[in-house]
Amino acid sequence: MPQNPNSLLETAVIGGGCFWCTEAIFSRLKGVEKVTSGYAGGEVANPSYEKVSLGITNHAEVIELQFDPQVITYGQLLEIFWNTHDPTTLNQQGADVGTQYRSIIFHTTDSQKQIAEKMKTELQTHFPTPVVTKIEPLKAFYSAEAYHQKYFDRQPDQPYCEVVISPKIQKLFTKYPHLLK
Repeated sequence: MPQNPNSLLETAVIGGGCFWCTEAIFSRLKGVEKVTSGYAGGEVANPSYEKVSLGITNHAEVIELQFDPQVITYGQLLEIFWNTHDPTTLNQQGADVGTQYRSIIFHTTDSQKQIAEKMKTELQTHFPTPVVTKIEPLKAFYSAEAYHQKYFDRQPDQPYCEVVISPKIQKLFTKYPHLLK
């Protein structure tokens, strides 16, 4: 249920590396009502994690956000997206390598497309190398298997979570305290 019962939720779909990381970040934001880890951008319907991990589906690991635009804007979501992963590495985030870890925004409206393209152009001025984030229309989103959902919240002491996700959460707390739940 939206925090404001008079508002309509919007959907955003983004991928910035491992979906465990992006889910852990965005689930902590005011106005984000639901975050689902999943897959998008490939040619295979109902892909499995195993097939996506092999790189044979062309899907990216993404999250689908249901958010209240009266509480947090799409632009604010994208600002956090670009500040919590490296948008200049092609098909890689840290040790996670493959097309499934690409930096990508799947827009669901023309307005989202325009905002994403404008922000990407502005962002490029801050990097000496190209911002490789792709911006594409969302064709389909497939939820990941249940064991991937809320992974960080269920297993914060797992080594990957401690080494990779926890520093990103700390960066979020430091840079965006006004947007946290």
